[in-house]
Amino acid sequence: MELEYLLNFLARLAANNTTAWMAEHRPDYQRARTACIELVKQVLARAAATDPDLANLTPGDVMFRLHKNDRAHRDPEPYKRRMGAGLKRDGRHAPRAGYFVAIQPEGRSWLGAGTFHPTPELLAAIRQEIHYSGDEFHRLRQAPALLRYFPDGLDTTGPQLTRPPRGYAATDPDLAWLRLKTFGVGRYYSDAEVLAPGFVDEVVAGIAAARPLVDFFNAAL
Repeated sequence: MELEYLLNFLARLAANNTTAWMAEHRPDYQRARTACIELVKQVLARAAATDPDLANLTPGDVMFRLHKNDRAHRDPEPYKRRMGAGLKRDGRHAPRAGYFVAIQPEGRSWLGAGTFHPTPELLAAIRQEIHYSGDEFHRLRQAPALLRYFPDGLDTTGPQLTRPPRGYAATDPDLAWLRLKTFGVGRYYSDAEVLAPGFVDEVVAGIAAARPLVDFFNAAL
């Protein structure tokens, strides 16, 4: 199975994360990337029926590079330990909410939905939307369909402001949410779940469940 090959390649890359090793194993990388492309192609084709924003996208539009573009000086590893894609209208770097699929060994494969690195403009727009439409926001983030696939709900463990955002009162009932700097849900998959026959079904169903929340964030635009 090619997904098994992909997981195996990424495990070997994690143990040998150097440009020299990659140069020696270029054919292995190409095979692993092809497996990831096929997975992304299947997800896109089926998820487009759930979210028309994904129609006409190709793997090339949405897949992230394996090479680290912004590697910190203290980080000696030139490559990410995962392969993945950002599924959203206009492609992976579009300044909007979307869906994220990543394959990584040892139970670190991941499906996310929302916006995890919003631009200041998008962040401000989402906060305003929550302020104006708080009831709808809470209904969507607590929807049983969403929590079935993302049991932890909206992530509140990420970076957040220590004070109210500019223009919002300290007594705002939604202050805990307005202080967030990212707005998304996510869940991990074990290697066995990735290799199971129904993995694509599970990912597509998760995207469908998250679409109302993603639409809420994008409506802010």
